[in-house]
Amino acid sequence: MAELAADVVIAGGGPVGLFLAALLLQEGVAVKVLEQRQSRNQHTRAIGIHPPALRALARVGVASTMVQEGVRIRKGVALSGGKTVGTMDFGTVSADFPFVLALPQFRTEKILEDRVRALDPDALVRGANVTGLTDHGGRVTVAFDSTEHSSHGPARATAALLVAADGARSGLRATLGVTASRRTYPDHYLMGDFDDDSGLGEKAALFLEQQGIVESFPLPGGIRRWVVRLNCPAGAATAADLAGLVRRRTGIRPDPATTSMLSAFSVSSAIARRAVAGRTILLGDAAHEISPIGGQGMNLGWFDAEALAPLVSLAVAGGPAHSQFSDFERARRRAAVRARRQAEINMALGRPLAAPLLRIRTAALRTAASIPAVNRWAGRRFTMQ
Repeated sequence: MAELAADVVIAGGGPVGLFLAALLLQEGVAVKVLEQRQSRNQHTRAIGIHPPALRALARVGVASTMVQEGVRIRKGVALSGGKTVGTMDFGTVSADFPFVLALPQFRTEKILEDRVRALDPDALVRGANVTGLTDHGGRVTVAFDSTEHSSHGPARATAALLVAADGARSGLRATLGVTASRRTYPDHYLMGDFDDDSGLGEKAALFLEQQGIVESFPLPGGIRRWVVRLNCPAGAATAADLAGLVRRRTGIRPDPATTSMLSAFSVSSAIARRAVAGRTILLGDAAHEISPIGGQGMNLGWFDAEALAPLVSLAVAGGPAHSQFSDFERARRRAAVRARRQAEINMALGRPLAAPLLRIRTAALRTAASIPAVNRWAGRRFTMQ
């Protein structure tokens, strides 16, 4: 049986787990990241990186590479019935990063993985499916099936702390018996990436239409993402179906032949009732699943990791960290509740409205967008500041 030892084991090698690993490795903490996937998912899922997250990512030396590769969205525009309702300028939201960065998640993960491997070539273990854990009080042992190590089969890793960054369907959260406060919503979406012939340039666009919202964001390589709100699950919808919905609501028809990603999702949210269980800490989506609308989830996980890293370093060094972990748990839960509330507002704004109510909402948004102070406040709120 293969046996690994580290100060900290991180279950999950997505963007949140990799970022935490880089933070800890820079401080001299020995880390093992156990990632089930043998290779990276090439579908672009999370794409939006907000200015506070870029500041956090700069701490591990990857922000500049991400900015170089991504699309800097400096303006957002809201439209309804073919007319501009308002614009949002992100140029004032941050001195260092006056934009929202659009970068496909697989590239974000690759850049973070490169940084982790530069700090420790052996830190990331792929093909490691975590099967259980034992908390010994002073140490924790993680059991996993390995396809990377020469022995293959069962393996284990021991560490002072375990961080569960294994996603919204966290197996470790279930193993620990941690329940979550869950909500479901009447919101369903179909999204896809197409070659961009919209004429929108590098602007984000929200089309506030009677049938429901259409969101659109530029991506690197001349690609544009389209997200359409539906009244029911998308079922077996095709790229042509999505293109038709976009055309009917916006007048713009993406070319279905150019689609590089198509995905559908229904929205729910969940916030774990505990983020700290013995020597295990839940992080990112394992601790809080937030609606993708508004692009908060990945960023929120990075903020978790940034707050957690100094506490982990202290605990590994033998310092008193129990009360600090309790404070961390409370603070990150409050942050998750705020993010969920913002996501609920975002979704409510995108739901279908009868024509008279749509006109009232459009007029209210136009008035609000014309007031500089309100516009700046909305820009900071949208970018998680």
